[in-house]
Amino acid sequence: MDLVNPDTAQIINLLENWVFSMAGDSASAWYSQQKEKLSGDEDCGPRSLFMAIGQVSRRMGKADLNLVREDLEAADRVRPGWRPSGWTVDQAARISLLLSSTKPAAFASRLEQLCRSADISELLSYYRGLPLFPGQEQYVFRATEGLRSNIKSVFEAVAHNNPYPCERFDENSWNHMVLKAIFIGSPLAPIIGFEKRNNLNLAGMLCHYAHERWAAGRVISPELWRGVGPFAHKVETGLTDLGKVLQSGSTLERRAAWLALKSCPSPEAQSMLSGTPKWNEPGDSTEHDWNSICREWMDSQ
Repeated sequence: MDLVNPDTAQIINLLENWVFSMAGDSASAWYSQQKEKLSGDEDCGPRSLFMAIGQVSRRMGKADLNLVREDLEAADRVRPGWRPSGWTVDQAARISLLLSSTKPAAFASRLEQLCRSADISELLSYYRGLPLFPGQEQYVFRATEGLRSNIKSVFEAVAHNNPYPCERFDENSWNHMVLKAIFIGSPLAPIIGFEKRNNLNLAGMLCHYAHERWAAGRVISPELWRGVGPFAHKVETGLTDLGKVLQSGSTLERRAAWLALKSCPSPEAQSMLSGTPKWNEPGDSTEHDWNSICREWMDSQ
């Protein structure tokens, strides 16, 4: 598993460029004043920082950052795996102020203080900012706390477009994140590193969950089978479950089972595909990948 320690100076520079490109003169002046004030305080105590961060939304606004492809590419160069699409101006300003005013040795404790008193908007900032913070190994507990939230947007701030779980979670934490995503109806496609962290235990958990849903007469997200496919031949009911979906599921579910079986190395799995529609054959203009499965499923909900 690749571990990344971000370059704080480059990250601050990139965030500030985005903030200034979006903020008006008054907001930009306020941000610059706060940064100078906080940076000039050698012992920048929590009170000054908390007051500044508490005013960010009102002073800077909450507009989406208008990021273009070049911005996203720059983000990935500065911090591999960072996907800031969906960030807002206040989130970028909040994280840049925090990074520029807090020494690495004090960062983890300062973040904990902020999270304990944060509103939803602030929590989204801190969880989306996880891959940008110094001392990456220190935030696993904080990240898993975010996943325990019953607020979907907070859960997704950790789980979606965030390389931190893939890089730092142990198998148990990773598996429970994926299972909760399925349980609360959160898509799997935005989870970074899904195939890389997929594992046999998760496949078994997902099959067990599918059986519970079937027994209760409930529908199942077709994305669930993405976590089963590569290990279907090693899970007791894996191939049987996929065969059931392939034969009697909706068209979208059948496509998901087809994709899952194609990812399974077992000869039995490949033989199960014979006689099924030849998706992805020449002349088929429909996308057949997990991203398209996710889009169609979410659009149908």
